[in-house]
Amino acid sequence: MAGSIVGSGELIATTKTGAEAGFSLLWLILIGCVIKVFAQIEFGRYALVSGKTTLTALDEVPGPRIKGRGNWLVWYWLIMWLASISQLGGIVGGVGQALSISAPLTRQGTLYNQAADAQQLATFNEYRNSHQRIGDAEVALPSAVDIDQDLPSDHWIVYDSSYPTSGQQEHATPNDTAIWSIIIAVLTSVLLVIGRYNLIQSFSTALVASFTLLVVVNVFWLQNEPEFAFSASEFLSGLTFSLPEKTGVSNPIATALATFGIIGVGAAELVAYPYWCLEKGYGKYTGRNDGSEQWKQRAAGWMRVMHVDAWGSMLIYTFATVAFFLLGASVLHRVGLNPEKGDMVRTLAVMFQPVFSDWAATVFLFGAIAVLYSTFFVANAAHARTFSDALRVIGVIGDDPKTWDRWIRIFSGVFPILCVVIFIAFPAPAQLVLISGIAQGIMLPMLAGAALFFRYRRRVEGLEPGKSWDVCLWLSAAAMLVTGGWTVVSCLM
Repeated sequence: MAGSIVGSGELIATTKTGAEAGFSLLWLILIGCVIKVFAQIEFGRYALVSGKTTLTALDEVPGPRIKGRGNWLVWYWLIMWLASISQLGGIVGGVGQALSISAPLTRQGTLYNQAADAQQLATFNEYRNSHQRIGDAEVALPSAVDIDQDLPSDHWIVYDSSYPTSGQQEHATPNDTAIWSIIIAVLTSVLLVIGRYNLIQSFSTALVASFTLLVVVNVFWLQNEPEFAFSASEFLSGLTFSLPEKTGVSNPIATALATFGIIGVGAAELVAYPYWCLEKGYGKYTGRNDGSEQWKQRAAGWMRVMHVDAWGSMLIYTFATVAFFLLGASVLHRVGLNPEKGDMVRTLAVMFQPVFSDWAATVFLFGAIAVLYSTFFVANAAHARTFSDALRVIGVIGDDPKTWDRWIRIFSGVFPILCVVIFIAFPAPAQLVLISGIAQGIMLPMLAGAALFFRYRRRVEGLEPGKSWDVCLWLSAAAMLVTGGWTVVSCLM
C-alpha cells in the first residue's frame, strides 16, 4: 500500500505545494495523510465481511440510478477514472523526463539538457550568492552570466517562453521525453499482461523505501546548510492553520486542495484498496458469513491484519510526504522555482542540490524513476481491475469471474498505452496530476458518505467498532466534505 501511494502526489504535488506556499500549509498536508484512513478501513471492513468489490458495494448506496446500469456513485467514479488516467499520463511523462535527463536519446536532447541544467543552476546559485556568508564576507559562486559563458551559443535550446533566449535563435523541443515515455508504457503493458506483478511489486517497493529514506536523510542534512535550513519556528508556523496569499500566476491554496485529494490514501486508493484485500485472500480466509462464532472470530482476526495494513502504511507515507513538503518549502520556495511543464523533474532535482551538489541530479533521478514508475505500474494494475468491475456493474460485460479476468488482462495492456497518448497530447505532467487531484477531491465526500453507509447500514452484529472509532469516522467524513466543497468553490473562483 505504501509502495503504491508514495509517488506522484508526494513527489510532484506535495513539493509543488511547498514551492508555492512555503511552510504555511503543512497542517493541511498532515490532515490529508491521516484523515482518510478511517474511511479506508471502513471500505476494507465491508469487503472483508461481504466478499464484495468496491464498485459493487458502492452500487448499493442510495441515490439516483439507471436501472441495471449502476447508480450515481458508480458513474461519477467513471468520470474520476478518466482524470486518474490523465494523472498516470503525467506520471509516465515524469518518468520519461527523468530518463531523458539521465539518458538522452538524441543529440538535440543532450544539448537541451546542457542549456536547461545551466539555467536551473544559475537560478539556484543566484539565490545562494545572495544569502550565503562566511563570517562577514560573501561567498562568490558562479553567476548566471558565468554559466552562460561556459556553453556555446548554439547550445541554447528553449523549451518555452519561460527560458531566456539571450538573443539566440530558438530551436525545436527535443523528443526524448516522449520516446522514453512510449518505451516505458509498452514495457508496462507487457509486464501487466503476462502477470509479472509480484516481482515488480517487490522491486518497486524496495526502490520506494530506499528513496524515501534518502529524502529523509536529505532533509536532515539540509539543516547543515544555513541558507536552506528551516527553523523550529518555521516548522511550527506550518501547523497554525494559516493560509498563504495568491501571488503572481500561482494559487497555492488551489494547489494544496488538489494535493489533498491525492496524497496519502486518495480517492483512487480508497476505491482500489478492497480489491487488493480480496486478491490477497483476506475475504477468502474469512469465508462466507454463516452467522457462526467461528466466522466472527476469523473476521475479527483479519480485520486486525487490515488495521496493521492501513495504519502501518499511513505512518510510512505521512513521514515521506512531510519530508517532500519540507524540501519544497525549504529549497524550491526560497529559490523561487516551481515544478511544472517540461522541466518539472529537473526543477524537483534542485531540492537535492544543497546537500548532494554535483551528485544531486543522479541521486534524484534514481528516486524519481523509482517512485513514479512504481505508482504508474501499480495504479494501472488497479485501474484494470476497477474499470473492468465498473463495466460489470453497469452491465456492459458479463458478471462471471472468467469474463472479468479476461477484461482485466485486456485493460492491463491498453491502459498504459492510453496514458502515454494522453501525455503526448498534453505534455504537462504537474497539471495532469493536479487535474486528477481535483477530481479525486470532489469524490472524497461521496466516498465518506459511502463509508458511513457501510458502517451503519451494512454492519455485522458483534463486529461493530467502538464509539471512539465512530467519532473519528465522522470527523474524517466532515473533513472530506469540507475539502470536496472547498475544491469545487476554488475551481469556480
